[in-house]
Amino acid sequence: MDIAINALAFNVAIPEHLRWRDVRRGEEFELQSITVRLLPDGSLAAKAYGKPVAGGRGAYVSFAVRRSDEIDALISDAADAASRRWAEHRGL
Repeated sequence: MDIAINALAFNVAIPEHLRWRDVRRGEEFELQSITVRLLPDGSLAAKAYGKPVAGGRGAYVSFAVRRSDEIDALISDAADAASRRWAEHRGL
C-alpha cells in the first residue's frame, strides 16, 4: 500500500533554564514548548509556544524558535527520542 505521510509532529517542553520571552501584539509571552515537524524531505521545522507573562489564557500564537546550540540540541535530541517512540509503537 502506498501511504502518503505529509508530516509527523511532536511537542517538547523547553527546560526552564532555556526558556525565553517574546512579544506579540503588545503582549509578552514566556515560551515553554516547541512543536517540531518532520517534513517529507527529512528536514525539521519548529515553532515555539508559550503563556502570557501577565497571566490569563492568551492567544495560541506561534513564535520563531530562538537559535542557539542548546535549543538546536534540544530539538535534535527530542527528534531522536520521538523516532524511537514511533518505531516502538504498539498500534491502536
